[in-house]
Amino acid sequence: MWGIRKLSSSSSRSLGVFKSRSRSPQADCSRSITSAENQLSWTLQIKPWVFSKYRIMWLKSFRMTFACLNTMRSYRYPWTRPYSTSRTTVDSREVKTFLTLAHRWWDEQGAYAPLHSMNDLRVPFIRDNLLKTIANHQPGKPLFGMKILDVGCGGGLLTEPLGRLGASVIGIDPVDENIKTAQHHKSFDPVLDKRVEYRACSLEEIVEETAETFDAVVASEVVEHVLDLETFIQCCCQVLKPGGSLFITTINKTQLSYALGIVFSEQIAGIVPKGTHTWEKFVSPEKLESILESNGLSVQTVVGMIYNPFSGHWHWSENTSLNYAAHAVKQEHLAEAEFVLEDTEELQAKASSSPAVHEELKKGL
Repeated sequence: MWGIRKLSSSSSRSLGVFKSRSRSPQADCSRSITSAENQLSWTLQIKPWVFSKYRIMWLKSFRMTFACLNTMRSYRYPWTRPYSTSRTTVDSREVKTFLTLAHRWWDEQGAYAPLHSMNDLRVPFIRDNLLKTIANHQPGKPLFGMKILDVGCGGGLLTEPLGRLGASVIGIDPVDENIKTAQHHKSFDPVLDKRVEYRACSLEEIVEETAETFDAVVASEVVEHVLDLETFIQCCCQVLKPGGSLFITTINKTQLSYALGIVFSEQIAGIVPKGTHTWEKFVSPEKLESILESNGLSVQTVVGMIYNPFSGHWHWSENTSLNYAAHAVKQEHLAEAEFVLEDTEELQAKASSSPAVHEELKKGL
């Protein structure tokens, strides 16, 4: 019994030592933190010139720690958000669909006949809205000096007319065969050699290299085919110059658009090939406008477009239940002072817990 009691006593002492040792680092750490805080407070009171150094350190720390505040700021000024390359706008199923039709782009009586006749509306729509931003323009080349990006250009049906109006146009498309068709057709017109350029790529692949490069971005009959509409609009905004224009033509998401745009046009009349459109990807003007506004784009015009399958012509309409066109303008950047003010407000709020530091902060500002 004595041996057991002795062992228990020894074990208790060992356990006590272990507990004591386990608490020691925490106590040391607590004392170190307290000492550091006292030292910092003393330094700021005795040596105010050191304050600016610590303010910079705190500002960086707050930006990292309070990520939610930065997220809120990004929501208020979304056009400053960098694009995340982990997301894509290209739907591989759509690529396969258009790959089979790549050789038919310039057949004016074929699958893309409605797009050929749509130029009668969309080319003047783009031209006239851009001319509002040009003080003087050259006769015969009204868009001379403007840089335009045609996203999802296909075979170049809209790219070429814009180039003939004098603009420098880059047409991009993720389907390599479409770009080959566009380049081949361009080769027949020497005037377009210096004005039109084609690239086989997606929009997100050129965002960084072309940030704030273009006076206008055109996405005609494209947004109803992209995989991620919000990311697509975000990319369009980033490549636009401040004050630049975004032009979109697309299909409304209504019961009528399903009946006429898919059932009649694809399955009955064969105006467009089957599987060209997916009704779930159609977007209403209200939703599109909401996405545009949240990305710093101010919507200027939304107007309906109606196609007559018997005459093969388009005309404008106040009714947007089927096709419609939209024009939006990228807002100018806000002054940097607003961002500095927000950072200062964050710093003041977090420094208020220490009266001495708060007083020095007010002096330093």
